[in-house]
Amino acid sequence: MMVRKPDYVRKKFDSQKAKTLHNALAHKIAKEFPRLGGRRICDLCAEMILEVVNRHMQPLERVHHGQVVWAAVSIDDPPRRHQRIADTDLVPVVLELSNSEDIDGRVNRKLADQRMLDKALRLCQQAHQQGGLLSNCDLAEMLTTAESRIAHLLAEHEREQGQIVPRRATLHDVGSGITHKRIICRMRYVGAKEPHLIARLTHHSLEAVDRYLSQYDRVRHCRLQSLTPQETAHALACSVKLVQEYLDIDQQLEAENGRK
Repeated sequence: MMVRKPDYVRKKFDSQKAKTLHNALAHKIAKEFPRLGGRRICDLCAEMILEVVNRHMQPLERVHHGQVVWAAVSIDDPPRRHQRIADTDLVPVVLELSNSEDIDGRVNRKLADQRMLDKALRLCQQAHQQGGLLSNCDLAEMLTTAESRIAHLLAEHEREQGQIVPRRATLHDVGSGITHKRIICRMRYVGAKEPHLIARLTHHSLEAVDRYLSQYDRVRHCRLQSLTPQETAHALACSVKLVQEYLDIDQQLEAENGRK
């Protein structure tokens, strides 16, 4: 019987394949958290860590001059009570912080506020297309300006154009702005648009649009029954502040189309 000769080269060098970041992570997890589980659990944890790292580490060939990688909040993770950003799903997005249109605007002496608004709109749209939402603070940090200035520019644009800029303040209801509620109600009761079309135009889900319209209808019904804002809030199990927001919207809509 022929005896197989030991492969000393394989024996010496095969272990080199085990020198991976995945194995280093699994070993560190097993060493620091010995009660977590066996090797399979540590391997799974290492895989999940690498998945997050790989998503946030964009290769250089994907990022060009004028672009930045930014961690945006996932569209699919709306805020919850006492939720921190550290507990929120983040999506790495590649954004054009500067492009040829920005340079043309500067050369052509376009007003500084308009140039900043153009950039903010572009950044919000690009993040949204990649599944993320930027906050006013994100924009303020990237554009090196005050958060209040960004909020004012975007709110003015939304009021003048009757359209919603996809950002956390509107799609996740983060902040004090009610522009998106007003625009949604106006599209329905002044523009006579169907809810599914409103959802597409405002970057909202159909469920969210139905929720805003239903809340508006309930508040309006209570007002027509001569209930005070406090009584309406009690009847609808919501805050007086929210009721007042919808009452202000109702007043604006009546002024536009003469509804009683």
